[in-house]
Amino acid sequence: MKFIVNSQVLIKNLSALSGVVGTNKLLPILNNFLFVLKDKTLTLTASDSETIMVVNVELSEASENGAIAIPAKILMDLLKTFSDLPLVFTINEEDCSIEITAGEGKYKLVGEKAEGFVEIPEANNLTKTQISAPILGEAIQKTVFATGNDDLRPVMSGVFFELSPENIRFVATDAHKLVRYTRTDAKSEVEASFIIHKKPLNLLKNILTGTKDEASVSIEFNEKNVFFTFENTRIICRLIDGRFPNYKAVIPENNPNKLTVDRQLLLNAVRRVSIFSEQSIQQARLKINGKELTVSAEDREFSNEAKERITCSYEGEPIEIGFNTKFLMEMLGNVDTDEVMIEMSHPTRPGLILPVGDSTAGEDLLMLVMPIMLNN
Repeated sequence: MKFIVNSQVLIKNLSALSGVVGTNKLLPILNNFLFVLKDKTLTLTASDSETIMVVNVELSEASENGAIAIPAKILMDLLKTFSDLPLVFTINEEDCSIEITAGEGKYKLVGEKAEGFVEIPEANNLTKTQISAPILGEAIQKTVFATGNDDLRPVMSGVFFELSPENIRFVATDAHKLVRYTRTDAKSEVEASFIIHKKPLNLLKNILTGTKDEASVSIEFNEKNVFFTFENTRIICRLIDGRFPNYKAVIPENNPNKLTVDRQLLLNAVRRVSIFSEQSIQQARLKINGKELTVSAEDREFSNEAKERITCSYEGEPIEIGFNTKFLMEMLGNVDTDEVMIEMSHPTRPGLILPVGDSTAGEDLLMLVMPIMLNN
């Protein structure tokens, strides 16, 4: 098995795959990249047993088809040292020896037989839909940060996809915050719903960054797996089994207190006062009265305190409410409009963050954040 590949082409594709590879003590074969050569197509695969990522690279020179697993870390460390030059891989599948020639350098390492690598699940009874690549990338960006990390509630560790002929909706929550992102300019011929873990979605988001408007992603799924295909890359991941929480029931409908404020001013104020907040609770206090919003935080143990005043527009009764500074910064940072509206009903009830002004056509974004009990 022998082939020639450009160093920059190889490292670009392996860098995308390296996000899948971890330190797997139970299945050490997964600490490798799988190289499969067929004719002049080199197929690169990485897996953590839950997610599989496959990239195809077309070669100009190759001979003797074959397959081998190559240690990911040592290969990536080597490739990072090369400039733009051709690499010659000569592989003996019998003893798994690998020789890489680059210019005047020659490097030898030992891989593993390909037979032990994770196999791609069978694509049976698949339902297929298409979605714009920029829309899918934006949807992941605006929802994945709201997913949870609780192993006891795996359904909250992913994003809930709702497909329908009217729109495609993406929902994420960790029980403290929630994001509902709907695109009316993205539709599916079939109605379906499933939950995808955050890891493959983050990998997909990175691939889709900067894609052209006309680019699209193929989504194929059955009861167990989902297959994403974009250009020369394919991501296969196991769906999260379970019922997603009834997110509609937790979104309050009657919110008489409505604060409209410059998004960047509020974000910067929260970012600064968060430095002075008690780190265990990360609380920001919002006090609204008339056209004045006061954002404050304190850490009584160290006698730290910060307070900022912002001019705002407000409809409703005076209110004082506490929110987690990290959650506020994440949400405000994922809104594109110049202004936001925060709808509230009571200091113990959730607040809704909504974009105000010219947002992306076909986009409907709602963010919910639970309050923190204030210490008076």
